Amino acid sequence: MQARHGPNAGSARVAMKVKLEYDKTGAEIELPDHQRIRVLESRFARELADPNAALAEAIRRPIGCASLEELARGKQSAAISVCDITRPAPNKLVLPHVTAALERAGIKPENIRILIATGLHREATPAELDEILGPEILARYWVDSHRARNLDEQADLGVTSGGTHAYVDRRFVETDLHITLGFVEPHLMAGFSGGRKLISIGLAGEKTIKRLHSPLYMRDPKAVEGSFPDNPLHRELLEIASKARHDFMIDVALTRSRGVSAVFAGDPVEAHKAGVEFVRESTLAGVEQPADAVITTSGGYPLDLTYYQAVKGITAASHVVKPGGSVLLIAACREGLGSPEFSKLVRRSLTWDNLLDELTKIPVEVDQWQSEKLAMVARKLSLSFCLPGVARDDWRHLWGPVFETPQQAVDDLLSKLSPEASIIVIPEGPYVFSQLDQAAVPVP
Repeated sequence: MQARHGPNAGSARVAMKVKLEYDKTGAEIELPDHQRIRVLESRFARELADPNAALAEAIRRPIGCASLEELARGKQSAAISVCDITRPAPNKLVLPHVTAALERAGIKPENIRILIATGLHREATPAELDEILGPEILARYWVDSHRARNLDEQADLGVTSGGTHAYVDRRFVETDLHITLGFVEPHLMAGFSGGRKLISIGLAGEKTIKRLHSPLYMRDPKAVEGSFPDNPLHRELLEIASKARHDFMIDVALTRSRGVSAVFAGDPVEAHKAGVEFVRESTLAGVEQPADAVITTSGGYPLDLTYYQAVKGITAASHVVKPGGSVLLIAACREGLGSPEFSKLVRRSLTWDNLLDELTKIPVEVDQWQSEKLAMVARKLSLSFCLPGVARDDWRHLWGPVFETPQQAVDDLLSKLSPEASIIVIPEGPYVFSQLDQAAVPVP
């Protein structure tokens, strides 16, 4: 990442406007000229001139294994796991390259399954399927959403060395070839997304997901953004994906405008590692000193559709704030709080300390993990929000003041800071790997 002070590099006290990733169109905020302001922006991950050519080459000459066409030859069926509507994965761009390779190898279109990796999210609607895949894919191939709560739809793959009972969608497991399509970004628990996560969370059964999101992992200091490969959750995800016979993966790295900056295809371990190394380098924003306050986002649509997903913007920003400092989250949240389970937990209005205490004593509930991660931040920092899509009746349940517009939220934050206070602005939210220089995890 590159840091800048005001609109001109090297200027520390220049009046400025900053465009934030917010909903589908963005939002502009205005900051005064008397604050010490630093904006963290993308450094060098530029969009590929010809992503189709890069995809074709990556599939033909993958990392650490034979080409996809060679792997598919002699197979009768294949399953492809793709991200759901909450992730900006370029499925429409990538899928035609994958299905073409499978068909060239002799797998019939009717034997190619595409599964939407919903995890414990709701099933994709018809309109969302069109947005995720496009009408041509929908017309030619079998497509369905994963349903984690339906135990009869999951294959029992036994228990991992870490003690997790692995259940994975049997419609994926029972095919001859197992493929994932995703993208790599910093992730609040797994270190980085992509690869194994498209199976071990996206297609896992409810019991499996609950354990992987329990306090056992949520509170492990190594289960955080950027922690890779020495991350206990990452190791569990790899083992579960291996049990499901993860054969081939295609992950991309994205630019700020959601274009493709790199393609990583091949062996699910080696190709994913290469993707992580690239994304770590191209998104790392080293910060010499923690700030008094951070203004962040959830990266805009689709990640800021719900408050549940938007929490990732706060956890990612928390690494560069002084103890006792402040984080302001600006996210559209046009679908409100999120799932019924998460909404119910938020509306109980527990204090963060009571919530953390309670979660160690009760069975894991669906979607409690985002509240748990948020509570771990709230015990150290002050929070405030701009969440216009969240119903006003729900504002009182959050751990800080809530505002209707981004500028109102910014003005309130500024009113509580001294003129000498330092502020970091992260327009892309969790898509930026922001770390203190001395605490940044070294590239493997």
